[in-house]
Amino acid sequence: MRNTAVAATALLAALSLTACQSTDDDAKKAGASAPATSAPAADKTGSTTEAKTPAKTPAGGTAEQPTTGTRPTSAGKGKTGGGSGTDTGPVTTACTDANTKVTVTKVSRPINHLLLTVTNTGSKACNAYHAPLLRVDEGQAVTRVMDESKPQAVVTLSPRQSGYASILLSSADGSGENGRTSKTLGVLFAPRNGSGSIGNPHVLTLPANTYTDDSVAVSYWQSSMSDALTY
Repeated sequence: MRNTAVAATALLAALSLTACQSTDDDAKKAGASAPATSAPAADKTGSTTEAKTPAKTPAGGTAEQPTTGTRPTSAGKGKTGGGSGTDTGPVTTACTDANTKVTVTKVSRPINHLLLTVTNTGSKACNAYHAPLLRVDEGQAVTRVMDESKPQAVVTLSPRQSGYASILLSSADGSGENGRTSKTLGVLFAPRNGSGSIGNPHVLTLPANTYTDDSVAVSYWQSSMSDALTY
């Protein structure tokens, strides 16, 4: 009987040990399969890096974008500030007979001069390049241009704005040749490169008793009447 009791006690101890080992193994397996949780990483300064808040999505389904303070222009480039958002490029349209009106008038000073006025009648700005190309009456040669009157910049005319050129009719001392009374004036415009002419001529009636000789000359287009009548 005593031997039987000792054997039973040993069997119970073995079973208890096996149960403990099984419990420990299960705990280890559970610990290995559980996801690791750790505190947010700290940057080099010791501060904790926080996750960025995602952009809010409105009802329409498009995420709101941060405001940058720039407005896109019609060409797609950003324009900083509170402007209209439209960039204006340089004027490249030439003034011609199609977008202008030209008039000629007498002036009291300087003597032997006329004033030529060109007005932009179009809807866009145009450039009055170089000097007007003039033909007096049926003359074949283009009137001489006064080179000293060349302005520093091309004269650009906005709609309804005017430009000016002066016309020297004859020499002041009477030294000019082939003096005559002239009736008409043809006015053509020069292209940007200054070679030849563009468009059709404006044909104007000169003021009564306009006397001309071979000294006839014209200034470059000017932005003001006073500048034109300097020459």
